[in-house]
This record gives sequence, C-alpha cells and structure tokens, in this order.
Amino acid sequence: MESQNLADFPRPVHHRIPNFKGSYLACQSIKDLDAYARAQEVKVDPDKPLEGARLLALQSGKTLLVPTPRLRTGLFNKITPPPGATTAVLRKCATSQGVRDFSVPIGLDSSVRVDLLVVGSVAVSEKGWRIGKGEGYADLEYAMMVSMGAVCEDTPVVTVVHDCQVTDIPESLLEDHDLSVDYILTPTRVIATGCVRPKPVGITWSKITSEMLGKIPVLRSLRDQERRAGKEVSIQAEAQPLPGPCSKHPAPRSSAGRPHDVPQPGTGALGAACGPPQEEDSPPAATVCVGNLPPGARVRDLKQALRELQAAPQRLVWQGEQRRALLQYRHAAAAQRAAAALQGLRLGSGALTVSPASPHRPTGPGGQPGS
Repeated sequence: MESQNLADFPRPVHHRIPNFKGSYLACQSIKDLDAYARAQEVKVDPDKPLEGARLLALQSGKTLLVPTPRLRTGLFNKITPPPGATTAVLRKCATSQGVRDFSVPIGLDSSVRVDLLVVGSVAVSEKGWRIGKGEGYADLEYAMMVSMGAVCEDTPVVTVVHDCQVTDIPESLLEDHDLSVDYILTPTRVIATGCVRPKPVGITWSKITSEMLGKIPVLRSLRDQERRAGKEVSIQAEAQPLPGPCSKHPAPRSSAGRPHDVPQPGTGALGAACGPPQEEDSPPAATVCVGNLPPGARVRDLKQALRELQAAPQRLVWQGEQRRALLQYRHAAAAQRAAAALQGLRLGSGALTVSPASPHRPTGPGGQPGS
C-alpha cells in the first residue's frame, strides 16, 4: 500500500490497521446492507479507515459504540453528540479525538445488545477469514461481548478495506478464537462472504495471561462473573525467558520485571503456550533454544512444526527480535527428544539452529536472579 501510494494518513501504515485512499467511499456502501438498515446499536472499531462508518451511524441516528483503546478503561464507549449537533460536529465526533471528547463508558451491567459490528483488518479473504494487526484485540473484544451477552452467532460482522487487502488466506493460519467477517466493503465492491466458519463462542481463558488480566480490568470482571457461574476460567501460566548460551543478550524486560515478549491477546504473535494450559504449573526441567529464525517468522508456524514433529513444549517463549524461541519442557528427556527431532528443521529458506539452553535460574523481585 505504501509503495503503490494507496495509503492515507496516518502514514506509514505499518503496525496499524492501514488507512487508505477511498476509505470514506468504501464506508458509504454500508448503507446498502439490510443488516445495517435494521441495526439500532452499531459497534465500530476506532481505526482511522472506519471513520466514515462511525459518521454514518451518527448521521443515521443509531447508537454508536466504540471499544476503548486496548480495553484499558472498559469495553465500550457510547458516542453522545451534543444536542442539535451539526454535520461538522458529527464529523468531529467520528474522529479518534471525538471518541475521547464525546463519549461515556458503558459498564458490564448495561443491557447492551449490538446489532452490527464493524472491524478493521490488515487482510481479509473473500471467504471471510480475517487478519488484524496480530495483537488480537478485535478477537478478544468479540469474545468478551459474547460472554456479556451483547452479541450472538447471528450478529453480522463487517470490515472495510482497500481492494488490495482482499487476498487468499490459508485456513491453517486461523485458530478457534479468530473472528471471521460476513461482509467486506471496498471502494469498488461489496462482498458477502457467506462464511460458515463458527465465530468465537466466548473467552478462551486458557489463552489469557495474568499480564493481560492486569492490563484489562473488564477482563478481570468478566472472569469473576464466569467463575461465580461455575465456568472453568483457568488462565495460561506465564512463561519466563531463560538465560542460555544461544544468545549473548538477555531478553529485554519491562519495568515490572517481565519480558517484553509476553503473550498478547488473539493470535499470540509474540508468544504462547504450546502445552496444556494450566493456571499453576511446575517449573520446566530443560529448555531448548531454536535460533536463526528468518525475518518475519510467525510463532504459529513454529508451533505447527512442533506439533507435526510431536515436539510441543510445556511453554514456548517467542523472542522475535533476537530471532529465537525458547522451548521449555517438563522433563529433560522430552527436551532431548525434541532437540533431536528438530535437527535440520527449516522455516522459510534457512535452517534453524537447535541447542540446549542453560538450566533455569530462579528469579527474585523485579526479574533479577534470586539468592
């Protein structure tokens, strides 16, 4: 999109839902959908290319809900234009600044029933399979809405993209928690995907980490509600990077002492557990370092290869900046078998390096070596 000058402000479009020339035109097509005509409450993501959809919802007198950025302060904000708002004011309400200035939070105790969802995408297939930025917030937002009863399987999902973003997506990239779309709007087409892939049926707690719970208060509230209802809400145990001879530099740490590559919501592009998820888990006995990962390698590609080789670890710590991953195993024998099975493994054009990492050293407060 950048090289063909299809991108629009803000630029560059890397690491975001890309805005594109013609996004307002593409958003206009939503008026032609019966699902939109019937909708009273519409949830539209805060991404720049969806600004036209937010404006249309306000002009049509629909209730407009926008997710809070990264879900830090809640799940929804309801956009409330001032009485007698002019078109110019409504345009401002539809911007990211307007979302901040003209909104009120919607709590979990509110009886919200969303009739239509509009989500941003990096890429989407005509089958309705969607790829976002890789952080997974759209997938998590949807799962949380299912858990609070705000949406159901029949709630239509729309995405707005440039024609060049409509592409083939291998089904192997999709996971159960990934959100599919029912309609794709581009500057030249309206595509009804007819997608039959089931949408997420709620929060997959085994993919949630304590890091995520700490950052998303509404997620903690939903977990408490589901626990009281007798549901299984065990979360994923956090993996800690282990120092080892496969790298000269330790993993970068946040101010809280945690590695920056802790698992994120959704696709788990930064790290994920491969083994059975447990809230409490025994420490790993041995670690295998997989190095020489090619630039652009994805954690799910490595996970798939590990499953095919029957070498799935107890935990996988993805350290993309160092082009390596640490595979933590419950038993030393399992680590030895995995190291042997991984010899000669290739991701892309290059062969991966496989070597044992040094034993785990207990850490004290702040992630420093314990005594």
